Amino acid sequence: MATQCVTKVELTVSCENLLDKDIGSKSDPLCVLLMNTTGSQWYEVGRTEKVQNCLAPKFAKKFIIDYYFEIVQKLKFGIYDIDNKTVDLSDDDFLGELECTLGQVVSSRKHTRPLVLKNNRPAGRGTITIIAEEIKDNRVVNFEAEARKLDNKDFFGKSDPYLEFYKQTETGWQLAHRTEVVKNNLNPTWKPFRIPLQSLCGGDMDKHIKVCIALLTGEMECKGYSAEFECINSKKQQKKKGYKNSGVVSVKLCQVVKEYTFLDYIMGGCQINFTVGIDFTGSNGDPKSPQSLHYISPQGVNEYLSAIWSVGMVIQDYDSDKMFPAFGFGAQIPPTWQVSHEFPLNFNPANPFCAGIEGVVEAYRVCLPQVKLYGPTNFSPIINHVARFAMQATQQKTASQYFVLLIITDGVITDLDQTRSAIVNASRLPMSIIIIGVGGADFTAMEFLDGDDGRLRAPTGETAARDIVQFVPFRQFQNAPREALAQSVLAELPGQVVSYFSIHKLKPPHDPESQPSAPSASAL
Repeated sequence: MATQCVTKVELTVSCENLLDKDIGSKSDPLCVLLMNTTGSQWYEVGRTEKVQNCLAPKFAKKFIIDYYFEIVQKLKFGIYDIDNKTVDLSDDDFLGELECTLGQVVSSRKHTRPLVLKNNRPAGRGTITIIAEEIKDNRVVNFEAEARKLDNKDFFGKSDPYLEFYKQTETGWQLAHRTEVVKNNLNPTWKPFRIPLQSLCGGDMDKHIKVCIALLTGEMECKGYSAEFECINSKKQQKKKGYKNSGVVSVKLCQVVKEYTFLDYIMGGCQINFTVGIDFTGSNGDPKSPQSLHYISPQGVNEYLSAIWSVGMVIQDYDSDKMFPAFGFGAQIPPTWQVSHEFPLNFNPANPFCAGIEGVVEAYRVCLPQVKLYGPTNFSPIINHVARFAMQATQQKTASQYFVLLIITDGVITDLDQTRSAIVNASRLPMSIIIIGVGGADFTAMEFLDGDDGRLRAPTGETAARDIVQFVPFRQFQNAPREALAQSVLAELPGQVVSYFSIHKLKPPHDPESQPSAPSASAL
């Protein structure tokens, strides 16, 4: 399944207290990095240089890795004492290894762990430290522009002008940005827009850029926060004596600012809080029957469990305490057998948290035989439950918390209007919702909630501030690799996190680049 690289990450490796395998001198360590993204197949990413006679090496060579949020990227760092010139490491002394995920490394930014031997016993007092840095130029240029007294190019009515910005390259001018068209106006004012600095000038602020307006072209070198330049029509200039210009474009704002990325937030201390909601309505069928969606096979799986594992294994790396609230809805629960639409799977309302994804799975297994599947299928209570915590997080002045709710359901939603209102409300909070549909039901209503065909509206007409719902039917992934489901439902999450914190101008709790508190702003 095709997926887009979120960014590139540079890993720097150092070790302390390595085993000494050399007689008369110290070990000559080298680090090799292996990666695994599916199955049991590992491949080599690269190797550092060898450091002579050193038990606490700081390797100069970096590892550059494409980072994908929605994939569990397993890493294995192996440390070897190199005593020959062969490429094969099997004839070199093994000093220890660390197996982890790239998600764990970037979420802690500086990841220090003990080294272990092949039998999983400690490699003496040896430790390894991996430091992650994102490779990026995340500066953008904010523009505000207007024009006046433009030539009229239309026979009927006035021209419909727009701006095009071009980047200077070795082979010529390359289009970097096109504004919206302002209809029937010779004195247009364009909406504020932004262009990544990399797209505009390759990050080099001394480079010229070219600006075209409709059919009229002018070049500008913008020094300072505002500038004006004439639009010159070369054909008109050659034909018409006394030709002055074909209008003037005024750049009212040209400001370079830093734009935080998803990894800026994660490395800067933002926690992703993961909550699971499971559908226990009667339409799932009797869990004792093999036809039921809640039936756990002899192999210990069903579609609910597969969805929890697939998404949870990715998300868990971004929550430091790995304690996840898990709820059910649509069942009669003991001891009163009242229907509940937000009951903790562990039946402990004061502490609904489960230890890791394994804890969520175990709570589900224990809960299933203790409840009576009933109905209806109401989503709004559990969405509002998580939204209350997301609302509390908005009191904080930094981008410290973001909430992800995974709802797994088998059927047609009953409280559609209330759910629409709950989602529209949640769209203004640091929160996203993933809905996975299991079984063969008609999921048209779920696709409506997804909002991919336009912003979702509440029954009152209020529009969602952001698209925060991602829906997929599990049946599309039944014959796909296990990782495919997580890739599909999580691919949009980094963008949703960034959009919320950007809209609210919130910075990471700890800026990874230790920038001063004032946003950097400089002129082209």
